[in-house]
Amino acid sequence: MSIHLVGGGWAPDEPGLYDLFVAEAAARGRAVGRDVPRVGVLVVVADDSPSEEWRTGFPALIASGGRCEVVTTVVEAGDVFDTRVLSDVDGLVVGGGLTPAYLEAVAPLVDQVRLLVSDGLPYVGFSAGAAIAADRALLGGWLIGDVPVCPQDAAEDLDEVELGEGLGLVDLAVDVHAAQWGTLTRLVAATEAGMVRGGVAIDEHTALVVGEGALTVLGRGSVWRVEPQVDEQGDVVGVSVGSLGAE
Repeated sequence: MSIHLVGGGWAPDEPGLYDLFVAEAAARGRAVGRDVPRVGVLVVVADDSPSEEWRTGFPALIASGGRCEVVTTVVEAGDVFDTRVLSDVDGLVVGGGLTPAYLEAVAPLVDQVRLLVSDGLPYVGFSAGAAIAADRALLGGWLIGDVPVCPQDAAEDLDEVELGEGLGLVDLAVDVHAAQWGTLTRLVAATEAGMVRGGVAIDEHTALVVGEGALTVLGRGSVWRVEPQVDEQGDVVGVSVGSLGAE
């Protein structure tokens, strides 16, 4: 089973990006005698983000062709999810929107999500859900000190770049909407400042799949890998950037 980190972006005609996730959920469902897997989708709404179109269309995309049963739970920003949303599901999707609001909303679920994923529950983090999957979640912001490090429109209602304790499903920082919003530079700057130890910035319509084997990239974009360059004393003296393309 895998952790699927999606950089955002969606279209009703691209269900293939989620084929592997649904297949993994189906395998888990069959193990408990379920013919059609149940997938939980968690959504946090802040000022109509994500949009009503996404809140209806994205779960339908996951369930396209009747391949799974989707159970969607929506809360408003500032509220939290009840742990019962994790009961009797074969896969979990944490959606997109305002990243700090998602981290707050999933706080009661953190320990249980870690246990379920370690036990083989497949996970999709879409945009915000990908960012908070990290040990140290990159929540947003566009400034480090007085220096702009990415477009202000990508700041997630934050000024200073801010980190939080994430779900702990992956041990690298994750930024999203990389090419589309210009967030790769935020991850580069946070790495150079020693705030994170490198990570990945994921394009829209693209998934980084983290499983037992090698990392896999699915979709039509790239995953940008950021790694610190350190001297003999362990101080960061630079940053290297590379890319992984979809197979």
